[in-house]
Amino acid sequence: MTTSQANSKQEAEKQFLEHEEGIRELSRWMYENPEIAFEEIETSARMVDMLRAGGFDVKAPAYGLETAFEATVGTTGPTVVICAEMDALPEVGHACGHNIIAAAGIGAGIALAPVAEKLGIRVTVLGTPAEEHFGGKVDLINAGAFEGVAAAMMIHPSPVDVVDPVFLAVDHIDVEFFGKASHASSAPHLGVNALDAAVQAYTAVAALRQHTLDSDRIHGIITHGGAAPNIVPDHTTMSWYVRSATDARLNTLVEQVTACFEGAARATGCTFKVSQTGHRYKDLRSDKVLAKLYSDNSRLAGRPMPYFAEVDAETSGSTDMGNVSHEVPAIHPMLSLACDPAVNHQREFAAATLTDKGMETIREGALAMAWTVIDLAEGDLWSQLGDT
Repeated sequence: MTTSQANSKQEAEKQFLEHEEGIRELSRWMYENPEIAFEEIETSARMVDMLRAGGFDVKAPAYGLETAFEATVGTTGPTVVICAEMDALPEVGHACGHNIIAAAGIGAGIALAPVAEKLGIRVTVLGTPAEEHFGGKVDLINAGAFEGVAAAMMIHPSPVDVVDPVFLAVDHIDVEFFGKASHASSAPHLGVNALDAAVQAYTAVAALRQHTLDSDRIHGIITHGGAAPNIVPDHTTMSWYVRSATDARLNTLVEQVTACFEGAARATGCTFKVSQTGHRYKDLRSDKVLAKLYSDNSRLAGRPMPYFAEVDAETSGSTDMGNVSHEVPAIHPMLSLACDPAVNHQREFAAATLTDKGMETIREGALAMAWTVIDLAEGDLWSQLGDT
């Protein structure tokens, strides 16, 4: 490490520590006031206020999304985007730890604010709504938020540490079955049962799972099964997530799942309609240079970060950061909250974000991202990015 790098990292750490209590308070407030996809009004406003106070030039709303924002420091040079997710899950709140993601993203940006001009870079903290369902980052990509960006990054809390996690491509699919209502006791022969179609569809997908790849995931629920037991259901709805290791494989799997829906409709005399909700998420491509820099700097921050091949880590879920990684060099390290046996999307995991370990995760993630950007700029490594 050069003297210049060391000085920049010390200055960034000093800046972060001066703002750490406010950054922690943001995470606690988000836990207590969860806002779901595209409803992150107050959350976004608080994040924007913090960044404006930190000297950022802020555009909010941004790129046609009410709760998105773009906060930038630095006036010339390559642009690095730090993504700050903010949405909670229905019913279980911040059980995926987006309160930590937001706090660490803002923390990294604030840490870099006093050194951005000296490094000759622009740092953008991008508020990215609706990761949990609709795929806000895809909307941001389509609106041009990542055009001309040299690199993008974020961190994510997890049960385990891994610098280059495996995330699957996913399609969010809704299916409706349409039958004919009738009295379920006096005239069942006049009805066409849309609930039977939904049940048959679920059973067909369950049978399909036996013949899919280990990396494939198919899971769904019946969201509406009818109005009353004495009425033959004439309309039922289901929501499904279909995942696979690559976008190409996902195309094949979606065709097979859709065939299950079609077969169920034909078998029961119903008609059906399939629609996609939100955007398709692509698989995550971790940039090797960024991952190595992050791993080294995370160790310096007090958290050694192994690679996926080195640990007993499971294939994870899906993220719209995967789409970003297909546009620009990117990383999405997973940071352990040491909360075993709790895992993401459990209330116990949400509670773990408020522990001492959760607060340490904010600091370690923010500093590792900031120091990674410093090494990238000080080493003039921009041309080496793009190797996944």
